Amino acid sequence: MERLNQRLAVARRALATLEELTVIETPTKVERDAAIQRFEYTVEAGWKAAQAVLAEAFGLDLASPKPVIRACVQNGLLTEEDARNALVMIDDRNLTAHTYNEDVAEAIHSRLEGHAALLGRWLGALENTRNL
Repeated sequence: MERLNQRLAVARRALATLEELTVIETPTKVERDAAIQRFEYTVEAGWKAAQAVLAEAFGLDLASPKPVIRACVQNGLLTEEDARNALVMIDDRNLTAHTYNEDVAEAIHSRLEGHAALLGRWLGALENTRNL
């Protein structure tokens, strides 16, 4: 349970850092790139928190983000719509982590506010499993 609580706390702190930069209306390139970097580690922290919840609360052992998302839907931790958006979010994270392209950076940055909101809902559902 301690590991689970630690994963959830790390994800919550990561999300807070991302949210700090999603409210900037006209970011500089440095602010945009910083927000994308924060997005990358927030997504990592989020899916790993979900992985820990699925292991602890549901006895599932999953090793990568997309199966974790699918299992979250099956176990009531994400809606179908949020799961579809979470899969897009994982694709965005993979794009930012493995390549750099100005147009891709702009496109992903334009979706960060929505991704942060989704991560917040997902994290809230994960945190509620401690009450099960």
